[in-house]
Amino acid sequence: MSERHDTQRENRLREGYERMLARLREGSSELNWETLQRELDDAVEFEAELQEYTKDELALLRAWVERDLVDLRRYLREGGRSVATWLGIDLDQLSRRVAESLLSIADRSVVDSVRLNEDLEAARADYCEGEMAVPGRMACVHCDAEVDLEGVTLIEPCHQCGHRYFVRVSQ
Repeated sequence: MSERHDTQRENRLREGYERMLARLREGSSELNWETLQRELDDAVEFEAELQEYTKDELALLRAWVERDLVDLRRYLREGGRSVATWLGIDLDQLSRRVAESLLSIADRSVVDSVRLNEDLEAARADYCEGEMAVPGRMACVHCDAEVDLEGVTLIEPCHQCGHRYFVRVSQ
């Protein structure tokens, strides 16, 4: 793949990720596990009609948005202070649209904790090279090197050791 093609793909995925967050923000007033799944399915279907994505790209977009929303909700439920703290950045660095979407979704999500915890334990995955993620600080699970994602971006391998897996670092 050429560098130009990679950049175009990254831009398409970033835009799709942001549109999916915006659609979830505009969704139903109560967000539980079932409505989250249904709304994610609807957002993926909308993206499939709007852009030419492969089935793999659509599956990745869905997984990335779900992962970030679930991780954020867990953080806030466990007493986390704010979305900015979870991201490990100043919210001024986020685009207004992404920040408003995350805050809105987090504020309205009422989730059945027992079922969610069981589902999340089974579905939880580390951040991985090649995945799209919201801005913030990540740490390599292999060497603990930290990297700051400045915008919604495709995760690159660790610049220190080349490892592929990361965890979010909260301030």
